[in-house]
This record gives sequence, structure tokens and C-alpha cells, in this order.
Amino acid sequence: MRTEILRYLEKNSRVDLGELAVLLGTDEMTVANEIAEMEKEKIICGYHTLIDWDKTGEESVTALIEVRVTPQRDLGFDRIAERIYKFPEVTAVYLISGAYDFLIILEGKTLKEASRFVSEKLSPIEPVLSTATHFILKKYKDHGTILATQKKAERVLVMP
Repeated sequence: MRTEILRYLEKNSRVDLGELAVLLGTDEMTVANEIAEMEKEKIICGYHTLIDWDKTGEESVTALIEVRVTPQRDLGFDRIAERIYKFPEVTAVYLISGAYDFLIILEGKTLKEASRFVSEKLSPIEPVLSTATHFILKKYKDHGTILATQKKAERVLVMP
């Protein structure tokens, strides 16, 4: 039952517990208790609202930063990751495979602000060897939700 609850909550965190209970063939209290237990165990780590910031008129930029580092003896990548994820502008840090070690997602108000973070805060960290910054220019789909407006197919009237 846990997996079914998690899959449903991942797509719709505002679900009515009664509705979810009906879908799972159980009662609302059972679902509520399962969710509370998963929150306590940190299986459910938080709830988020997906916002299309382009439609709000707010100035913002999202940067994906690839970072190559020298792992620290006996600590591997964990200490470096902790140092990076403590910056408030960093929204995510992932250890990845490939040419780089970390993928960092950064939120800022402007391209200049995001670039300044990389040059003034990230690059000076001693184990950091190199970075590559990519800016998100437009989001078409995020967290499984299509953000791009879809045009309806237009049919042309053909006269015989």
C-alpha cells in the first residue's frame, strides 16, 4: 500500500485522503496513518507546489551547474556536497556519473547573480576543479507536468 500512496502523492500532493482511501480500497484513517508514518521515517521528505514562474512576471533564472571535484580522503563526496547544499540559492545537489561529479541546481534572480555565485562562492571551494554552467531558457515539462501551452490541431476546410 505504501508504494501506491507514494506514487499518488508524488503526482498530486493535494489529494483528498478520503478519495485516496477509496482508490486503494481502504479507509481514510489507514491512509492518514501510513502517510504520517512515512513522514516520520523521512520517506516523505516534503510537499511542493509546481509553479510556472514565467507566467508570474517575476524575474528568475535556473542554472544547472556541473562540478568536478577532488573527493576528500575518508569522506568521499559527502563533505563537499554538504558545503554546497548549505548555500540558500542551491535548490538541489546530485552526485552523478560521467565527466562531472555533481549536478547543482541553482535559483537566482538574474543570469549575473547566478554567474556570480559560481565565480565567488562555488569555484573558490578548494576541492572544486572545474564547473560548467547551463541556464534553463524555457521549461516545457517539469516534474511530469507539461508547462508549454499546447496548440489544438487546426483542420483546414477542403472543398471538393
